[in-house]
Amino acid sequence: MSQAISPELREWLVAQLAAGHSVPALRASMRAAGWHDAAADVALAQLEAGFPNVEVALPSVQAKMPGPDLDGAPLYIDAGDRRVQVLQTMRHPRVVVFGNLLSTEECEGLIAAARVRLARSLTVETRTGGEVLNVDRTSDGMFFERGENEIVARVEQRIAALLRWPLEFGEGLQILRYAPGAQYRPHYDYFDPNEPGTPTILKRGGQRVATLVMYLQEPEGGGATTFPDVGLEVAPARGCGVFFSYDRPDPVTRTLHGGAPVLAGEKWVATKWLREREFK
Repeated sequence: MSQAISPELREWLVAQLAAGHSVPALRASMRAAGWHDAAADVALAQLEAGFPNVEVALPSVQAKMPGPDLDGAPLYIDAGDRRVQVLQTMRHPRVVVFGNLLSTEECEGLIAAARVRLARSLTVETRTGGEVLNVDRTSDGMFFERGENEIVARVEQRIAALLRWPLEFGEGLQILRYAPGAQYRPHYDYFDPNEPGTPTILKRGGQRVATLVMYLQEPEGGGATTFPDVGLEVAPARGCGVFFSYDRPDPVTRTLHGGAPVLAGEKWVATKWLREREFK
């Protein structure tokens, strides 16, 4: 009895290869699932040879990645001018929740400096390389230039020390305000390599490889940062932050995330995106 090699099976095999599983490991998994050796060998050989209409070329993987030093499972990390708490960690995706990341004075100072410059938030348009309004994102926001004022410079230096990534590799700090009902539906932060505008975007500093969201003002209800693929929700507590990294621009990183609707009050956040090289 023959076993058909369906498009779904090919897609599953491609996803497993993208996740770093070896061909021998996939062959063993197929055998354990009841596939005959001959059928498993044919399916894997087709992938290795480049089966028509199946994309097997994997996005390049970033060798060195930003992130805190978690050797020894520390409860606190010295970020230069501040002792930052490690509240929660996850390996895949790499997620770290920080406490005591920002002081009350820093949170209030960033909000005050940003408030007069807020406008409806835009998102990067990967089809053109420009920016557009996005119905999935209903916040107001603005960007600071790197080192624009004393508080911004201090926070950026702290982030560079905490995440062991050059300050120059970071985009400008973005401040966002979410009013009641505002949200950001689940999305990825990397730039889709298949979109025509991505090469233009990448000229400024390469791919995004990590995100740090810092909570400046907590709402009265709602507003969690959600990771639907892994069932994680991070409460937006003032002064805390959530970091996550993605070593390739691909859903296999499991970094799909969003901002849940604010149910009451206002949520303010500061976001720092990190690139693979100097951001200009």
